Amino acid sequence: MSTADAIAIIDYGAGNLRSVVHAVAHAGLNAVVTDDEAVIRRAPGVILPGVGAAADTMENLVSRNLTGVIAEVISLGKPFLGVCMGMQALFTVSEEGGSHACLDILGGTVRRFAPGLSIPHMGWNQVRQARPHPIFDGIPDGTHFYFVHSFYVDATDAQFVIGDTTYSTTFPSVIASGSLVATQFHPEKSAAGGLRLYANFGRIVRGELGHVATRQTDTVGVA
Repeated sequence: MSTADAIAIIDYGAGNLRSVVHAVAHAGLNAVVTDDEAVIRRAPGVILPGVGAAADTMENLVSRNLTGVIAEVISLGKPFLGVCMGMQALFTVSEEGGSHACLDILGGTVRRFAPGLSIPHMGWNQVRQARPHPIFDGIPDGTHFYFVHSFYVDATDAQFVIGDTTYSTTFPSVIASGSLVATQFHPEKSAAGGLRLYANFGRIVRGELGHVATRQTDTVGVA
């Protein structure tokens, strides 16, 4: 398959890389795994996967000289999808394991869930669509997605939040700003809804979903 029009899946050693690659392929997207800045710049869209701790994530992104190109492609308006830790890393700082500076592309702090809850928040939970966005095309409001995380984003600006989920507290589970979208849940572990979300990202990259979609109530399926 040609890599000329392939979506770049950023490789910085994230543990969920293989499952993301498999799901993206199953959703019909042409993608290449890379840590090459030139390949990322040329790609029509970019996915930043991620699991694990904020400190390790940022250390790996810095050591591979990827922080600058991530900020660059987002600032240029290239379609960008962050997943789980790939969403948290976009914010200003994480309180995980102390205080760790993140990419600061969006304002906000990554905080630990309140004491007394079963941590991590793991399993299926609903995503309420707070406002319409093309990434939700064909995905019913209230669809369940699969979560595994102990920290959540406390966003400075609520306008970034297009989907939220409740686990004692209500937190952002989908954020968007310009051409950037990110999810706290794992689409690659979320069955038909997750595959549809990846397929929608591919359609955004190809310019097929450039408008803002209305909330959907039809059955989820990968087109």
